[in-house]
Amino acid sequence: MGSIFVNDRDGKTHKLDAQKGSTFMEIIRDAGLDIEAACGGCCACATCHIYIDHNWFDMLPIKEGDEEAMLDQTFHILKTSRLGCQIEYEDKYEGINLTLAPE
Repeated sequence: MGSIFVNDRDGKTHKLDAQKGSTFMEIIRDAGLDIEAACGGCCACATCHIYIDHNWFDMLPIKEGDEEAMLDQTFHILKTSRLGCQIEYEDKYEGINLTLAPE
């Protein structure tokens, strides 16, 4: 079991337990933070839009076509925007810092 840090929309940072194989979206949702995740992780809605801390961004897998397409349809896109449902937690992400994108 590892941990990630998530900044909510009110600016509060939460340390969340993270299990290998769970997506960032699942970790955030299961902790009760305000992430809609309407499609349940099918990469069909972009309601799990998060920002990855610049120091961690290049460690993540490259965005696939479906994720790029969904992000193109949402607002508040940054270079570090990702969909939380598309990234599974691995030990190498221990301590990663994420921020929930505005709704």
